[in-house]
Amino acid sequence: MARYFDVHPENPQPRIISAVADSIRSGGLVAYPTDSCYALGCRLGNREGIGRIRSIRDLDDRHHFTLMCQNFAQLGQFVQIDNDVFRAIKAATPGSYTFILPATREVPRQLLHPKKKTVGVRIPDHVVTQALLAELGEPLVSSTLLLPDEGEPMTQGWEIKERLDHVVDAVVDSGDCGTEPTTVIDFSDGASDILRRGAGDPARFE
Repeated sequence: MARYFDVHPENPQPRIISAVADSIRSGGLVAYPTDSCYALGCRLGNREGIGRIRSIRDLDDRHHFTLMCQNFAQLGQFVQIDNDVFRAIKAATPGSYTFILPATREVPRQLLHPKKKTVGVRIPDHVVTQALLAELGEPLVSSTLLLPDEGEPMTQGWEIKERLDHVVDAVVDSGDCGTEPTTVIDFSDGASDILRRGAGDPARFE
């Protein structure tokens, strides 16, 4: 049965954020809100957690997982990024964008696209997510909480708790959450390629 954490949307309670982080550190899989929509997240080296995300979402090995990062210093440890791409991404973050980039050796193989050796990264503009990432001190391996054969992501913490009670370990609820996934930009070849138009304005990358 999943633990349910009710978090203040503007002033996240440190005690609760610490408890969520402890759950993640101990191998837990959490459903948490972001600036686009709810996501499933686990620790970087949590092979079982990553497998559970694949199972819940029915994902194949071509799916790009996202490393949810607190800031650019953290993001830079996990992807290769040149100066031009850095400037383009810097201008759009934090925000509702996911960027596909070549991964460094810090990224576990099971997270990489099997042919391209790329991974998704993003820096969210969400108070609760940022508080959790600061407490963790490392990225969260994440994927949008979009269930198979459903057109939109789940948006209500109580509904997620009800439906996924036995397949996640914790649900973080901080009130209203968006319904639109991030805009996804592929920079793996140096130029911007818009793979998905979503919550972030894609115009700056066209």
